[in-house]
Amino acid sequence: MSTLKIGNVLETNEVRAISRTPLSLPEPPARAPEFGRESLIACESLVRIYQTGSIEVQALQGLDLLVGEGEMVAVVGASGSGKSTLLSILAGIDAPTAGRARVGDRDLLGMSRGDRVRYRRDTVGFVRQQTAANLVPYLTSRQVVELPMTAARVKSRVRRERAEQLLKALDVADCADRRPAQMSGGQQQRVAIAVALANQPKVLLADEPTGELDTVTSAGVFEAMRHVNREFGVTVVVVTHDPEVSGQVERTIAIRDGRTSSEVLRRTETGEDGDTRVIAEEYAVMDRAGRIQIPREYREALELTRRVRLALEPDHVTIHSDPS
Repeated sequence: MSTLKIGNVLETNEVRAISRTPLSLPEPPARAPEFGRESLIACESLVRIYQTGSIEVQALQGLDLLVGEGEMVAVVGASGSGKSTLLSILAGIDAPTAGRARVGDRDLLGMSRGDRVRYRRDTVGFVRQQTAANLVPYLTSRQVVELPMTAARVKSRVRRERAEQLLKALDVADCADRRPAQMSGGQQQRVAIAVALANQPKVLLADEPTGELDTVTSAGVFEAMRHVNREFGVTVVVVTHDPEVSGQVERTIAIRDGRTSSEVLRRTETGEDGDTRVIAEEYAVMDRAGRIQIPREYREALELTRRVRLALEPDHVTIHSDPS
């Protein structure tokens, strides 16, 4: 009987046996942690394209945004920057074209029509700029605050107690039996906030809530939103053009050309003289692709155009204009 052994193969004219040596495979790469996993609101590379005939308008062009639970933030930007589109998506009124948007455990891109109805009823409250659009002309304040709870089939006793609690918290308890025509603009917006909070949402969204009010009334309405943020722990996102409003939150997010461009962070410090002062610092926002937006005044002052040179220093990066 002849025998031939080649490597791990043993052959005879009767038997052919192969010994198999276990292969050592490389470990699969670890999955990157989910973007914004710890945040209540997380938007990643968010895109929204509107099409009218043959014209496409990109309202959002890869926007990233994180908002933590219990935060109160202001979103600012020029007309057409995309801030109202962002708010409509977060409110479940509009749907993104691409990217990812999450509020709590709700995926805003994958929701069905029924999911959106439940999301708007239970997860978010929305306050519009037009005071009349938030209320019902023939209903009293108490009745309109109870209305969302009626739709959610909350018991009548609980509805009444919750409505009284909210109207009192927003300093409009004396308006409980008044209709919109019997209230001032500021009172109407306070009642509108109560309506938005009726079903105890996680998030309160407000689109220019002080846009139709005078300065003094605006300050009162905004203070009411700060109060419910502290009192009920609800996360508040306010879109505004008013610098007085945006300057009263700890974080202001600026949107430019459909992307988050910068943030202003504020903190309170007490000096040696005992006086309290607010320190504000502005930061450029770097998105998930590593892009930042350089403010126009910087680009013009240094004549930064199509190409720039980057240099890595020990603790910073320098940007130089292209000399050619």
